[in-house]
Amino acid sequence: VQLQASGGGLVQAGGSLRLSCAASGRSFSSYNMGWFRQAPGKEREFVASIRWSGGSTTYADSVLGRFTISRDNAKNTVYLQMKSLKPEDTALYYCAVVPAWGATTPTAADYWGQGTQVTVSS
Repeated sequence: VQLQASGGGLVQAGGSLRLSCAASGRSFSSYNMGWFRQAPGKEREFVASIRWSGGSTTYADSVLGRFTISRDNAKNTVYLQMKSLKPEDTALYYCAVVPAWGATTPTAADYWGQGTQVTVSS
């Protein structure tokens, strides 16, 4: 599967952005999907994941209540709605397939997209 992330940009603190990740291939609806991010000089970290059916989601504590992950299997797309953005949310955001539901380590993910940059100014 190939993943294409988009929707990043520059936003002021407190603002919102919606990221999209479009997937190719017919098996998208069977994949658990996740968003990860990597800030300069830091390790890649888990942000959120959604089960293949869309029925379950998980979030990192740092984004809980501010970010919402969703998916549209008819469009082969997963989204990340980000609100109340903070400067510490600045990072390159990646989508990936997460084969094992509940896994939050980047090493557990497969088929990474190319990333989309989110920059939050103070």
